[in-house]
Amino acid sequence: MKTIDSIEKINLLSENEFIGTFGNIFEKTNWIANRAFNSKPYRNFNEFISTIIKIYENSSKEDCIKIFNAHPELAVEKKLTEDSHKEQKGANLNRCNDEEFNEFKDLNYEYKKKFGFPFIIAVKGKNKSEILINFRNRIKNEMDLEFEEAKNQVKKIATFRLKEIIN
Repeated sequence: MKTIDSIEKINLLSENEFIGTFGNIFEKTNWIANRAFNSKPYRNFNEFISTIIKIYENSSKEDCIKIFNAHPELAVEKKLTEDSHKEQKGANLNRCNDEEFNEFKDLNYEYKKKFGFPFIIAVKGKNKSEILINFRNRIKNEMDLEFEEAKNQVKKIATFRLKEIIN
């Protein structure tokens, strides 16, 4: 992953470079990066981060659900973006024993059936046990509460990814 150490470098990126750098901040969702590109130039990193997060926060419920559905299922999905692979590996989700794998598989199925999108949690700094506890608890939520929680988790993931790029 390319890191950027000044706001001037962000402002000088071509549209393709900008989308190539920031298009996966929100999993496989280039349109947010595209809107952020069209808001250049930025005075500082805070303004840039605030703008890209506000674009997401002001998205329609339908657009949020599309973003949620761009996220992989935890521990069981094999086709991951580079970012998701690194994040899940960091939480050792690639090293589940059979019992853990089967529980993730069952929870993923039940969760998606109930809510219509995959379970989303910012896994950075968490381990498999913490993630499973969260999963078991959140699957009990009502739709409105879980929608808001998923939206907040996506924002956390995006913020972590932005901070990795902006050095």
